[in-house]
Amino acid sequence: MSITLTENATSKLTSLIAEENNPNLKLRIFVSGGGCSGFQYGFTFDENQEDTDLVVESGSVKVLVDPTSINYLRGAEIDFVEDLNGASFQIKNPNAQSTCGCGNSFTPAATGGGGCGHAAS
Repeated sequence: MSITLTENATSKLTSLIAEENNPNLKLRIFVSGGGCSGFQYGFTFDENQEDTDLVVESGSVKVLVDPTSINYLRGAEIDFVEDLNGASFQIKNPNAQSTCGCGNSFTPAATGGGGCGHAAS
């Protein structure tokens, strides 16, 4: 199971990449320590794809995820939502046990070995 992008997310990313006038840009999604729940999501545009990156394609958009982050993002859905509170990318993450109110940080569910990739014996 990989990461998926909704039509809204794909459309918005296509527009943002076009605004940058650089068709080589890819969206890099990563997880790092921090935030009020222990881990936080990060988004950045990147021209460089590492050999170890997982690559997900949605339309003309390529998403890059490093091997450590994919342990926390496997099965996640990336959406772009516009409502009365504004517009933002949101991650629906089946690996999150809980999220903070802002949705930018999360606590991972116990996975028998955490994000290190090792299964419990």
